[in-house]
Amino acid sequence: MTEKNGTIYNGRIIDLKIENHRLPDGREAAFEIVRHPGGAAVLPVLDDGRLVLIRQYRAPVGRMVLEIPAGKLDGGEPPSQCAERELIEETGFRAARLEKLGEMLTAVGFCDELLHLYIASELNAVGRNLEPDEFIETVIIPAREAFDLVDRGEITDGKTQLALLMYRQQRQDNNEGHRT
Repeated sequence: MTEKNGTIYNGRIIDLKIENHRLPDGREAAFEIVRHPGGAAVLPVLDDGRLVLIRQYRAPVGRMVLEIPAGKLDGGEPPSQCAERELIEETGFRAARLEKLGEMLTAVGFCDELLHLYIASELNAVGRNLEPDEFIETVIIPAREAFDLVDRGEITDGKTQLALLMYRQQRQDNNEGHRT
């Protein structure tokens, strides 16, 4: 493979490029980089504290994966708008309240995808609107059970693990703040 800049593939979701970059010590090296427009993921929380997760068929791993709703940013779309759209499409809930939880670089060794994480609350059912290539089941579970699934390694999706761990920490911090 030639070590020159160039596009290897332009796709609907990602582009694959070979790019030369200068390293901090001044040397140059060629890298295969997946360019991605970024995305948003959302942890939906019902009024009673239960969480709305999805079990989605993921072709790259050939199985159903328990995760939070997520999708890519469309044409300069704000991340919060993407999170709201994906929440409705994949779960059938609309959130009256959306709170930024954090951000993550999904696979920094080869990809530039920045994923924005949100918590959605004050949910109202409005009906799902799945994409033609999506197969998704809604899973409503107590937060404690979701945390246990992460702790036991049964939730293996990175964005979901991070969102649940950050949410658990936020809840613990809020509970400690109420003690006097």
